[in-house]
Amino acid sequence: MTFASPVKQMIFALKNMASFSDIEESGVWPEIKDDFIESLLIEAAKLADTTIAPLNHNGDKLGSKLLDNNVLTPPGFKDAYKKFIDSSWGTISGLPEYGGQGLPRTLAVMIQELWNSANMSFSLCPMLTQGAIEAINQHGTESQKKKYLPKLLTGEWSGTMNLTESQAGSDVGALNSSAIKNDDGSYGIKGTKIYITFGEHDMSENIIHLVLARIEGAPKGNKGVSLFIVPKFLTNDSTNETKRNDLKCIGLEKKLGIHASPTCVMSFGEKDKAKGYLLGQENNGLACMFTMMNNARLNVGMQGVGIAERALQQAIIYARERKQGKDYNNNESISVAIIKHPDVSKMLLRMKTLTEAARALCYDNAIAIDLSESHPSKIVRERYKLKADLLTPVSKSWSTDIGVEVASLGIQVHGGMGFIEETGVAQYFRDSRIAPIYEGTNGIQAIDLVMRKLSLSNGDGVKNLIIEFEDVLSLCAKEKDNNFALISQAFSEAIENLKLATYQLSKRIKANENYSVLFLASNYLELLAIVSGAYYLIRGAISSKDDENKGFAQSKKDMAVFFSSQILTNTAGLSRTICLENSELDSKRINNILGDF
Repeated sequence: MTFASPVKQMIFALKNMASFSDIEESGVWPEIKDDFIESLLIEAAKLADTTIAPLNHNGDKLGSKLLDNNVLTPPGFKDAYKKFIDSSWGTISGLPEYGGQGLPRTLAVMIQELWNSANMSFSLCPMLTQGAIEAINQHGTESQKKKYLPKLLTGEWSGTMNLTESQAGSDVGALNSSAIKNDDGSYGIKGTKIYITFGEHDMSENIIHLVLARIEGAPKGNKGVSLFIVPKFLTNDSTNETKRNDLKCIGLEKKLGIHASPTCVMSFGEKDKAKGYLLGQENNGLACMFTMMNNARLNVGMQGVGIAERALQQAIIYARERKQGKDYNNNESISVAIIKHPDVSKMLLRMKTLTEAARALCYDNAIAIDLSESHPSKIVRERYKLKADLLTPVSKSWSTDIGVEVASLGIQVHGGMGFIEETGVAQYFRDSRIAPIYEGTNGIQAIDLVMRKLSLSNGDGVKNLIIEFEDVLSLCAKEKDNNFALISQAFSEAIENLKLATYQLSKRIKANENYSVLFLASNYLELLAIVSGAYYLIRGAISSKDDENKGFAQSKKDMAVFFSSQILTNTAGLSRTICLENSELDSKRINNILGDF
């Protein structure tokens, strides 16, 4: 179960597949040079490979434990987190005025990938903290920013999102948690939340909970929801005395995977009501929540990439070492490494191309977010905002689906040994399965894409993305090479499939055929994702075609060939599914089918 952070592949994806040149040309971060990025990733990789990754297997076996309302993380986690804090990794993209380094979010996303690959359970603590930082930075008062951001950025304090309740699920507007305003301007919070990642643990000094609740007298539903900062420990600013707030973990969820990450049932206000402080405006909690969710969605997409990379590495190592069966190339009966078997090599190629395509997609998404916030031109910022809005649900959904698929294929490559826990590959599959569910299920991502993001600015987001695709297609078509000819033909057909499906889906949206649109939403997201994946792999192939290392250049082209011939062809079926009239079933017909047992 050895693991080595894929720094070389990450830099290639950033520089040659995603649009990092756009950041360089913006002039916003002139200090960001190639050698700086490489040295930064190498240093992060040292912590990931030597300290965090070795804890992964035992963390899965031992899990976190609840003892007298305190949660104990597995052995080694607390020390590893201390090293994380001491190295200031949480400050990468934070604002300098609060102790951050002011670097692009893209670099923070790349470093988060390293923690994900090394140990998905461990990575969740700093990932959730980033969501809390984003919400307080965008919606907090200046005094709240000064109070909470410096220690959240360092990781001395960690952050959580307390959104879900058992009776409400994804419908947060149906929550029961309540808030009553106190004389001092604070609020008394009472309620129970479930699925709270790192809601209680022993790694940070304090835990800053962001809690959704309804203020007494507020409207029912989404319009009456507010967000509150509810610290585990309260500090008196005058005396510096610290006392524990009236909140505690009353249970740990027993889960399929991510066992080392404590998923808590949190109780607020069991005795005197937990003290909380309003974040943002009253009854505007959903806007604050979506700030956290949007930050988390890209990071969860990176979890899919990270777990896929971990499963891929172990599958390749195993396939090279495991000998079984004859050599089909030479038709000899001698036992050969299974990596030489056509079916195994095909699975590994699928794992490799999907992982690299998803990585580039997430990096490009991060670049678009950076430029939407920091580019000096308002027009350019708006263009990148459209791109970021469009790519975020795709990054979260497709990348996490890929994490599950690649982890599953990793088990298949191992054969029967993959089904045995001792090899470790079953853990990757179990851990990966949560990512398509939390921070907005992938079905919700598809709904967000087709019902909100497609229509923004009269559809300019998807139009601009298709223009990017066509620009790369034009470059590819100019190459005098049979491989590039195959890639060009397949990519051209895929773009036309995407255009047709976008047109037909947009017609249904305008006609308010909402049931039909929602029925087909996940098909459209997958279609857009696959075309995007091809786009990034083709960019990589074109950019490396003149590389002095001919083997490296050929490998990048061959990856694009494989994806074009084995995966991109699925766009025809997806497009046809979307364009067929009356292909969706209404609720009555569905109930008739599902009731027939």
